Amino acid sequence: MESLAKRTIFSVQEFSYLVAGSVRNAFSPPRYVSDTLVQMDTIGVGSIPIVLLTGFFTGAVLALQSYRTLQTFGEVGLLGEAVAISVVRELGPVLTALMVAGRNSSGIASELGSMLVSEQIDAMRALGTDPMRKLVTPRLYATLITLPVLTILDDFTGMIGGYLVSIGVAHITGAGYWTAAYQSLSFEDVTQGLLKPLFFAFVVSLVGCYYGLRTTGGTEGVGRSTTRAVVAASVAIIMLDFLITQFLIAIKFA
Repeated sequence: MESLAKRTIFSVQEFSYLVAGSVRNAFSPPRYVSDTLVQMDTIGVGSIPIVLLTGFFTGAVLALQSYRTLQTFGEVGLLGEAVAISVVRELGPVLTALMVAGRNSSGIASELGSMLVSEQIDAMRALGTDPMRKLVTPRLYATLITLPVLTILDDFTGMIGGYLVSIGVAHITGAGYWTAAYQSLSFEDVTQGLLKPLFFAFVVSLVGCYYGLRTTGGTEGVGRSTTRAVVAASVAIIMLDFLITQFLIAIKFA
C-alpha cells in the first residue's frame, strides 16, 4: 500500500514537471515551429474525419431520443434547443476530446515509446537537443490550437445531424429548428463549450507524452504504454469535464 502511494505521488510529480516544462519552453527559443505545424497536421487534420462522423451521428441520435421525450409533452418545437444546448455545452467538447485522445494519445505514446526503446531520444540528448522541447512542446501546442477548432466542427456537424432528423422524423421546418437552436444558445454556453477543449488539450497531448517517455520493456512496453495512455487520457477527460462544469456552475450562481 505504501509503495503504491509512493508511485502515485511520484507519477503526479513527474507529470506536473512535464506540464510546467512544456509551457515554459514556449517562452524561450528554439521553438521548432515546423515540428508544431507537422503535429497540427497529424493531430488536427488527421482527426477531422472521425470527429465529423462522431459529431453527426451524436446529434442525430440525440435528436431521435429528444424527439420521443418532447413528443410526450407536445413540445417537439424545442428539439433544436435541446440538441444545440447538449451538443455545444457538453457532448461536443467531451466526445471530440475522447476521439482525439483515442487516436492521438495512443499514437504519441507509441511514437515516443518506440523512440525511447530504440535509443533515439538518448541520441538527441547526446547531440545537445532537448527532447522535451523537440518532442513534447510541439505536440502540446499543436493540440491546443487544433482541438478547439475540431470541437467547433463537431458542434456544427452535430447540429446538422439533429437538423436532418428533425425535418425527416419530427417534421419540423428548417427555419423553426435553426431559430430555436440559435435563440437557446447564450454566450455562457459557447464560452463553456470552447473553454473545455483548452484544458482537454493538455490531457490529450501530455498524457500520451508522459506514458511514451516512461516506456520500459522493449516493444512489449510500447504496447503497454499505448494502452495506458488511452485509458488514462479518457478517464482524465471525463473527470476534468466534471470539475470544470462544477466550477463554472459555482461561478454562475455565486
